[in-house]
Amino acid sequence: MNSFDTIIIGGGAAGVFAAIQLAEQKPKARILIVEKASNPLLKVKVSGGGRCNVTHECFDPQLMAQQYPRGSKWIKPLLFEFGPLQTIKWFREKGIELHAESDGRMFPTTNQSQTIIDCFLNCLQQYDIRLNTSEAITQLEFDEQLALWKVTTTKNLLHTKTLLMASGGHPKVEGYQNLSKIGIAIVSPVPSLFTFNDPKNTLSDLMGLSVKLGKVKIAGTKIQATGPVLITHWGISGPAVLKCSAIGAALLAEKKYQFTAIINWVIDFDENQMRNDVESAQNQFPKTRVRNKALFQLPTRLWERLVDLAQIPVDFTWQQMNEKTTSKLINKLTAFELMVAGKTTYKEEFVTAGGIDLSEINAKTMESLKHTNIFFAGEILNVDGITGGFNFQNAWTTGYFAAKGIAQKLK
Repeated sequence: MNSFDTIIIGGGAAGVFAAIQLAEQKPKARILIVEKASNPLLKVKVSGGGRCNVTHECFDPQLMAQQYPRGSKWIKPLLFEFGPLQTIKWFREKGIELHAESDGRMFPTTNQSQTIIDCFLNCLQQYDIRLNTSEAITQLEFDEQLALWKVTTTKNLLHTKTLLMASGGHPKVEGYQNLSKIGIAIVSPVPSLFTFNDPKNTLSDLMGLSVKLGKVKIAGTKIQATGPVLITHWGISGPAVLKCSAIGAALLAEKKYQFTAIINWVIDFDENQMRNDVESAQNQFPKTRVRNKALFQLPTRLWERLVDLAQIPVDFTWQQMNEKTTSKLINKLTAFELMVAGKTTYKEEFVTAGGIDLSEINAKTMESLKHTNIFFAGEILNVDGITGGFNFQNAWTTGYFAAKGIAQKLK
């Protein structure tokens, strides 16, 4: 009989990290990771453009918790014990230094996700943790007589004292059917961290242009976020857009991704300052065409487009600007309306809002409150963060607590 102390379903960030944490606490534990893909740690590999955004340089647990639209209150006490500081320390002990960029995202100093993958795979080998790939779970069942979990896969019949579910999020509720069958409550999943589509191609010919700091609001809601805004060939992207998609994941799904995004391209400038700068331009460049002299540090081509959309004639000069034309221009700069219809997955960093209902989980141990000896970690839980390393931190934090909870059961 293939029997283990712990079987971990999912060879992603949370599952592998939990396995290593458990092996460090219980060196003699027989641990198996079962991964349905041919290779483990696929999301680690593609994260951050192949650099792996390990965590975020936010060392205040209360502030850190606010970056999770779902699960904020639940994860906050956990971050006091294992947050970014502990993550940095753990990787340093493994010989990997992390560095922070200006926006707070943290990467290995090598800027290669393979550095993190190699670290994990070396640990699996060092601790004799078994890894089965290309193997999917077909059924879970608790054997009352043996007091063991019976795990049926596409290749094996396995038994284990403890079971950790770390198989990530699923875009459809059917992906959780093995858990639903044993009575685990699921919050219906919806996509998070997606970009906004503009089928009218209002700005698509400006693809590649960006502003370093803008604000994106969803009209008729309280959803808004600041950060870089990027124009793409399908619409808009960038951290401000991704944050809005995370914050409003459920509401935007209800709207079937049909809504108006209101963009402030010049958040660093208030209206009085903008009017003063327009007046200065009138004095300094009276005979220069408005569209030929970009203000407010905007890319030239974006400025030209916004001037055109403000219905300012092509040959209009600065000396011709009046209260009416200035107001129309400021409106396009600070409250540009983009009709959104549809979404696009952001690279390979798809995140699911939804999953295991947190009310059914013991947050101190990650164990189910309904079933004995079954634990959860990572994106499978109804916890998800905005872009910037917060979702990986959720994986490390919940993986740490799951390992700690399992280790207590294996005493």
